[in-house]
Amino acid sequence: MFFSFWPHLNEFSRTRKDLTSDLIAGITVAIVALPLAIGFGITSGMSAAAGLTTAIIAGFLAALFGGSKFQVSGPTGAMTVILIPVIQKYGPEAIPALGVMAAVMVVLMAIFKLGAIINRVPWAVVEGFTVGIALVISLQQIPLALGIVKGEGDKSLPVAWHTIQNALDAGLNTTSLLVVASTLIIKFNFPRFAKSLPFHIPASFVSLLIISLLVKIFSIDVVTIGAIPRSIGTYQTPTFSDFNNLLVPALWIALLAAVESLLSARVADGMAKEEKHFEPNRELFGQGVATLAASVMGGMPATGAIARTSVNVRSHAKSRLASIFHALVLLLIALIAAPLVSYIPTAAIAGVLLGTSYRILNPSSIMESLRTTKPEAATLLVTAVSVLAIDLIWGMAIGIALHLILGRIKVGTWKA
Repeated sequence: MFFSFWPHLNEFSRTRKDLTSDLIAGITVAIVALPLAIGFGITSGMSAAAGLTTAIIAGFLAALFGGSKFQVSGPTGAMTVILIPVIQKYGPEAIPALGVMAAVMVVLMAIFKLGAIINRVPWAVVEGFTVGIALVISLQQIPLALGIVKGEGDKSLPVAWHTIQNALDAGLNTTSLLVVASTLIIKFNFPRFAKSLPFHIPASFVSLLIISLLVKIFSIDVVTIGAIPRSIGTYQTPTFSDFNNLLVPALWIALLAAVESLLSARVADGMAKEEKHFEPNRELFGQGVATLAASVMGGMPATGAIARTSVNVRSHAKSRLASIFHALVLLLIALIAAPLVSYIPTAAIAGVLLGTSYRILNPSSIMESLRTTKPEAATLLVTAVSVLAIDLIWGMAIGIALHLILGRIKVGTWKA
């Protein structure tokens, strides 16, 4: 059984030309992944080091054992939505056990070949899910952007509201907001100046570099990431004393890891116009192994990341070696450049993630989708609102249920 999930030599680039393409793609994705991994590590309630550890370990193992040759895995905004309330209640020490439980569930999905079923989620639900995630990620950045501890609550909307209220009561941190605005200005305007360059430099990386230098040179008083250990984490023994309490969150994490990873791989195949599509059950196995290893080594549960995977495809990746190179480049950064990374302002990280949320949101694409059939538009909107107001899994479940109901009404099997 497990040998069917084992990687094959013909899945890796062999020619010098393809190896070079994979290396360039891997370096490009690593530069994009660095601020995202750090940002999601901080946002989750763990640390920048935890995010970086997850990107390295999960990125490497999911690339090796997964079912997609383009997939790039690591910490994602969607996963932080589920992790935040768990970490608030049980602390980061619950993550190893939570990750092991979720990983076992994902691997069991692969063994029982549930990948093909999960992969059939309607596209309108997928789009609504993506819109909801983008909005949630944006709300999560409010504490970092305002330079204040996040408000009380365990849902994105009330936490954001209470955070803003607390910031207004305490007085707005204009310096922090200026850093956020400057980061966004550089991020969105740099691509215009980069067109003449012979190589691609990610705007997120440039914006973080420039802002960090300015903050250091002018001794601007803002919160920074702080010290990052020069390692990829240490083994943490899972303790299952809260097994019953962690069971439901673990199930949500497993479902999210499965859905988001298969969705990402599906999008990658479409972008690359691949004739041979990814293997869904093998992808689940790879994500399960990745989450297991990352969670017990100081990281957290991981999934396939749509933004990083799309960068990988656009960077002309040829095989799964590109994703492996991405993890190795991040490892070099962790071992060599960790002291430099520690100077990055958290407000700049918030700016990068707000910009990423906007890219994920893609307003023009949303407007185009809303101009399709009314049932599709309704499904998209209801899914997005449900994800934002309730949570990711229930949002998707509501979207699928609505899609089925409207589909039946459309074909006249139900009487309105």
